Amino acid sequence: MRLAMEIHSSERPTRHALAGDGVVLPADQTHDASSTVERRVQALLQQMTLEEKIGQLAQVPSGGGHVPDDLRQSIREGRVGSVINEVHAPTVNELQRVAIEQSRLGIPLLIGRDVIHGFRTVFPIPLGQAASWNAALVRRGARVAALEAAAAGVNWTFAPMIDIARDPRWGRVAESLGEDPHLTSVLGVAMVRGFQGDEPLDLAQPGYIAACAKHFAGYGASESGRDYNTTNIPENELRNVHLPPFKAAVAAGVATIMTSFSDLNGVPATANPLLLREILREEWRFDGLVVSDWDAIRQLTVHGFTEDDRASAREAALAGVDMEMASHTYAHHLVALVHAGDVPVDRVDAMVATVLRTKFRLGLFEHPYTDPNQFPSAGMAEHLDAARESAVESVVLLKNDRGTLPLSPDTLTAVAVIGPLADDPYEQLGTWIFDGDPNLSLTTLSALRVLVGDRVSLRHARGLDTTRSRDESGFGEAVAAAEQSDVVLLVLGEEAILSGEAHCRADVGLPGAQEALIHAVAATGKPIVLVLMTGRPLALERIAHKLHAILCVWHPGSMGGSAIADLLFGVATPSGKLPVTFPRVTGQIPIYYAHKHGGKPPTPATYIHIDDIQPRAPQLSVGNTSFHLDVAYTPMWPFGFGLSYTTFAYEQILVSASELSMDGTITISADVINTGSRSGTEVVQLYVRDLVGSVTRPVRELKAFEKIRLDSGERRTVRFTLRASDLAFHGRDMSLVCEPGRFHAWIGGDSEAPLRTEFVLTASPSS
Repeated sequence: MRLAMEIHSSERPTRHALAGDGVVLPADQTHDASSTVERRVQALLQQMTLEEKIGQLAQVPSGGGHVPDDLRQSIREGRVGSVINEVHAPTVNELQRVAIEQSRLGIPLLIGRDVIHGFRTVFPIPLGQAASWNAALVRRGARVAALEAAAAGVNWTFAPMIDIARDPRWGRVAESLGEDPHLTSVLGVAMVRGFQGDEPLDLAQPGYIAACAKHFAGYGASESGRDYNTTNIPENELRNVHLPPFKAAVAAGVATIMTSFSDLNGVPATANPLLLREILREEWRFDGLVVSDWDAIRQLTVHGFTEDDRASAREAALAGVDMEMASHTYAHHLVALVHAGDVPVDRVDAMVATVLRTKFRLGLFEHPYTDPNQFPSAGMAEHLDAARESAVESVVLLKNDRGTLPLSPDTLTAVAVIGPLADDPYEQLGTWIFDGDPNLSLTTLSALRVLVGDRVSLRHARGLDTTRSRDESGFGEAVAAAEQSDVVLLVLGEEAILSGEAHCRADVGLPGAQEALIHAVAATGKPIVLVLMTGRPLALERIAHKLHAILCVWHPGSMGGSAIADLLFGVATPSGKLPVTFPRVTGQIPIYYAHKHGGKPPTPATYIHIDDIQPRAPQLSVGNTSFHLDVAYTPMWPFGFGLSYTTFAYEQILVSASELSMDGTITISADVINTGSRSGTEVVQLYVRDLVGSVTRPVRELKAFEKIRLDSGERRTVRFTLRASDLAFHGRDMSLVCEPGRFHAWIGGDSEAPLRTEFVLTASPSS
């Protein structure tokens, strides 16, 4: 039995501001501003009728560029607190004018919109941004998006999505920041601060909008990767894996939280007191706004959790959902529920207070209107440069046999550019781009034409009409282009419509006839580079051996083509690392690096393939380990993996002390050497394993990372500092504990790094 130190987590963590757009305020000034907001909230609450209070809890769809008469009247009567999906600035201003000048209390509106990875200027999908492992770059993307959205009158975005995503069949993996709690926490906080600024008072400044951490909680664990499906997650795993990014977002001051569509262990998240009351409000002391997802309160009846809309309104209100998105159960039933004593009026007051608090913090009472002329224009050079930099750093080089890449225009006469995604400005934008402008897009083919000019002939053939097409009639043109070229660039993968909400896939191989196209082109014997444009990890084992190089570019956004061209020809060097594991075949899913060890883990010595089993063979005891007979137990490419045009070596891993006390720190370091012939950027990663725990612990957990640039031949010592609290986890009784014992630590370039050291966490404090 190991002694454990309990970590008391009920106190809200101290926030550490990042340098950037926001001004760091003295603590007393922030406290005074908060007190002023609370006084204003309470004063306004006292003036409101019950009907006006409930009106603040309603978020309703817009009229799409105009104000319908029924919406105008509802706002006048104080029956609307927020409008969703209006991005026409004059219409937004008219909505605000009606609310302020024609309603009794003049309360401005929250204007919500899904601003997921850019607004007019589109950045790589969030999964792609996560591949950059660059928090500053992720924050910059959110900052650009906030400025462009604010110009349209939007003051609230439903991002970041920080669900842990370990099943690439799930369409919304594209919106995620990957499979790891630490990486998702760091990048999720960066997004929050890009939207909102560093400090509470930044939120009221022009160009900042309220962020919304979603979906609370466990949505990424939907069974079979099907959207809206059931999630069954033991509370221990919920707290150790799925909740840390949300806790980090709350600590960073995220203004709002959105509930998940799914049920969690039999209780829908939208009516889940454990999530919304006990954890979010009581443990984490979140005082912001909780909003349902679209129609999710009404759907409690569809779940079979409630018998009718009245019961749904009651359960959601009592659990802790403040605002209802799109549906009308609160509007139709809360007044009667209060009068019947089924929902206390104090509960309604608390719900309304979160809405008013958010509006005061946004400064909407002082500055409700938007003036687009005060904001930078979408597509301006600075915004496109940011999108280009983000796209460059998001690309992951997965394979590069015999130095196929980078290409050189000096040694090439002709290049075949083949595939339905090579010249499609819309598809490269990815999912959730309602407001993205395809006219800002620079495609791969267009960018290559600019880069190589007349030095290299580009032979373009679609090969397939779409990525889903099974019509092989275009193969002849594609093969002819390949035969007449020195190298082939296949721009394949998934169209944007194949990922995102409600776009889940049972088979995550290349769709349509793309594998057949690869085989047809490979028969020419020409070197092939796959430019993989995708919204999820794809299973590529069947065709990877046919390819000389693979660049995973995700859905790269407006400037994706420019980034891809620069990387193909060595103007830039790949530095992206996978934020999620790539399976060999769909049947391996879920496969992720931070799995448990198990009692019979597979090893290379015990792995037996199905083809090696002899007929009528006796029991193969050596093979009785945890693996599939028909595929290797390892992933195609592991979490954290990514190649460069140079090479890096890791040496001399050291720990500053053999023991770490409960109140002390240790430093773990390693030398990183650029052993290649050109400069490059490496993401140095620290992983830890707790060897013995009161509950079983993962084989490795990411604890820190640093992105560094090294010149050819340069050596640098990278140091990471660990505290005992970095090793804490939720134990059997769900308390956050640090347990003494032995730990292994690795430093390297991916989650399979071999360079290891060890240390001991002691039960006593430092002397």
